Amino acid sequence: MTSLPSAADTPAVHRPVASLSADEARRIALRAQGFLGAPDRRAGVRGVLRATGAVQLDTISVLARSHELVPYARLGAVGRPTVEAAYWSSDADGSPQAFEYWSHAACILPVEEWPHFAFRRRAYRDRPHWHHDLPQAAYDKVIAQLTAEGPLTASELGGAKNGGEWWDWSETKIAVERALMYGEVVCTSRRGWKRVYDLAERAIPAPLLHDALDDGACLRELVGQAGRALGVGTRSDLADYHRIKGESFDAVIAETGLVPVEVEGWAKPAWADPQALSTPPRGRHRTTLLSPFDSLIWERARTERIFRFTHRLEAYTPKAKRLYGYFAMPVLAGGRLVGRVDPARSGDTLVARHVALGGDLPGSPGPAKSVGATAVALAEAARWVGCTEVRVEHMTQPELRPALTAEVAAALS
Repeated sequence: MTSLPSAADTPAVHRPVASLSADEARRIALRAQGFLGAPDRRAGVRGVLRATGAVQLDTISVLARSHELVPYARLGAVGRPTVEAAYWSSDADGSPQAFEYWSHAACILPVEEWPHFAFRRRAYRDRPHWHHDLPQAAYDKVIAQLTAEGPLTASELGGAKNGGEWWDWSETKIAVERALMYGEVVCTSRRGWKRVYDLAERAIPAPLLHDALDDGACLRELVGQAGRALGVGTRSDLADYHRIKGESFDAVIAETGLVPVEVEGWAKPAWADPQALSTPPRGRHRTTLLSPFDSLIWERARTERIFRFTHRLEAYTPKAKRLYGYFAMPVLAGGRLVGRVDPARSGDTLVARHVALGGDLPGSPGPAKSVGATAVALAEAARWVGCTEVRVEHMTQPELRPALTAEVAAALS
């Protein structure tokens, strides 16, 4: 790895200041995402949130919801109530730790990121959304009710649905979601799985409650944060992290402090966090199941490039056409993706409905070498969700089922 100039010396055009092997890039990415080296248990779940910059939310719950699986994958068996409290509880002065907004998708974000999404709030205010007609009176009514009554769910505001399909929102739901997109309303907690809405002026700490940053400043902050969270990435990797347009990325990349690099086997230019390049990435690897919505792997082309592993969420694929299962979770071990498990729960048993060992691209680990790591990941996940047994059902490599079953039993004992 070559010596690096300071960020101020970084050229605007892509002239690489360092060359990375594919293995170096992979390890840098793992460390940046919290999977290489000792976990920061003192910072805990909030530390994971701040390091990743965004934790994606999703309605699917198999072992647990995805926003619970993300810190579990990095920290180990931290209690699920602890995870929820870390996101949604406030500081002693009542200030929230996080808020929900549109980043990579619907995400939990550190509250200090509020000013950096001013560009998106402005964009939402400047154009209509969802093709829903909404009387101004309905919008004003929601704001008035929140002002008078404090934090409320959509149901408490008057009802979220009109009685049709799930997307058949009531005027109340349309109004409060629009207010959330505009930044007049914020979600800083959930009750069950329901968003709890409050006025942003009441919930967001005063020093952060502003839209003072222009679009360029917002984009520089978010692209820079994506670079620190990923360690190293291409234009599409970095822009996709917070779903920023390519031309917006191009306009700010030279001012983010990220430095241009070249990576062995990557066909496109890349940028890296200078701090990530300053020390070799070393330490203990995590062995764990990953949510398909984990930021380590949510950009599929990047996953293939870094890990030689193809993964697609098949929850919305017709059952007969699924290859690996409804919510197949990649198995991470030794810094590589070594298989997939489609989990379910039945009482106190974790059910591995489908296990596929090994990778599926040249250079990925072989099935037999993945048995032990997959067993460890299954056993730890079972204990985390309160299961005492693991049952392995279908396997892509049925000849390895006896070995996997025996290894899981040993890991649980």
